Amino acid sequence: MLGTMAAFIITVIGCGGTQGTKETSETKDMKPLVVGLMPDTDSLPFIIAQEKGYFAEERLSVDIQQYKSAMDRDSALQSGNLDGAVSDMLAVAFAKDGGFDVKVTSFTDGSYKLIASKESGIHTVADLVGKEVSVSRNTIIEYVTDQILAKEGVREDSINKVIIPQIPTRLEMLQNGKLAAATLPEPMASIAVKKGGVFLAGSDELGINPGVILFTGKATSEKKAEIAAMYRAYNKAVDYLNDTDPEQYMDLIVEKGGFPPSARDALRLSKYHHASLPKDSDVADCIKWLVDKQLIKTQFSYDDLVVNLLEK
Repeated sequence: MLGTMAAFIITVIGCGGTQGTKETSETKDMKPLVVGLMPDTDSLPFIIAQEKGYFAEERLSVDIQQYKSAMDRDSALQSGNLDGAVSDMLAVAFAKDGGFDVKVTSFTDGSYKLIASKESGIHTVADLVGKEVSVSRNTIIEYVTDQILAKEGVREDSINKVIIPQIPTRLEMLQNGKLAAATLPEPMASIAVKKGGVFLAGSDELGINPGVILFTGKATSEKKAEIAAMYRAYNKAVDYLNDTDPEQYMDLIVEKGGFPPSARDALRLSKYHHASLPKDSDVADCIKWLVDKQLIKTQFSYDDLVVNLLEK
């Protein structure tokens, strides 16, 4: 079930000042966290927290590893190479259903968009009938695509799904006119539109947010203080992203986020939120989709999947 690793890995050890940080018995013996990221905007608070020294201010070392596909990320997680990852509710349910213990610790601010190629002549979701639409199988990308189709009254089996797991490859094929449409995360969706692609619909318009940060059950038991410290740094990074002119950090996030250079001018970031638990409906809707498609056997409850390690 685990694919060959096709990821590039960036390891950045936290650096920066520690003035103003109160040292406690917990922070003195902080163990490192290893966190997997994807090339999407969900991951930006981690990159900022690392580069601005917010993890170091919490006396926490975070080893960031970046992946180009969800399959590679999940392979690393299940092989014990990661403590946690920027992920999605579907990946959590798959892992739990397969006997691998993971827990959601917060939602993320991801955005996923269905984009038609500029040569396709497609302007509405209904125009996709009989056309090739690229997704990554059994992931948040396919989930959002199916939700969009359902909202627009288009049957899932009326389109031809083309499975392309790697996000950069999906974008490239869309831009080259080899696909009628594709569902992409940000910033890849904005890049596609900047290059002439046509926005059809997205997760923001649907009001769904299945993106999450997860940690292994082992990490949530043995590294509670570290995860809490991580979220303190994460929230500082959120404040920085919301309060700072993007011109001051756009080059940094393009370089460290593994984004194409064209992302610098195409990307427009929405407001980020402090770490919070996902809504009940976001969990329930994802589980229903998975059960209806017979992809998992267990009807998981909210408490089966979510743990609250956020400081009050």
